[in-house]
Amino acid sequence: MSDNNASMEEEMSLNSGIAAFEAKHFVRAAELLEPLAEAGNAEAQYRVAIMAQNGLGMVENQLQAYKHMKSAAESGLAFAQHGLGFMYLEGECVDKNPEKALEWFTRGAEQGLQGSMTTIAMMYQDGNGVEADQEKAREWFHKAGFDEM
Repeated sequence: MSDNNASMEEEMSLNSGIAAFEAKHFVRAAELLEPLAEAGNAEAQYRVAIMAQNGLGMVENQLQAYKHMKSAAESGLAFAQHGLGFMYLEGECVDKNPEKALEWFTRGAEQGLQGSMTTIAMMYQDGNGVEADQEKAREWFHKAGFDEM
């Protein structure tokens, strides 16, 4: 099989896996996406991480969830950066680390992810993992598109 056919097959598996994931057919999604995640596909890694974290279509596996979420985040996938930020913020799948959470939320925010901007704003507003700073909170809420809070 040529490289082109292989990449077309991977693309079809990815698209089918994402469709199964979105339709909540998690066992099928896992079958299709796990090999792609292991091969380094960030979109597949992100979804496998969610399934592994929550035991959807597979046995819950926090180590696998963290590994795939971190790989996808490092690949530049904004949603994975946000997801990894939450893992660090909440201490899910990894030790709680607010500094790393803020770092990953910031990366997501830099890619325009409104959820990351809002989360940073709330961290500053509530003093959650950072020193409370109402001015920074307002700045981040404004960046996220909210009017004066």
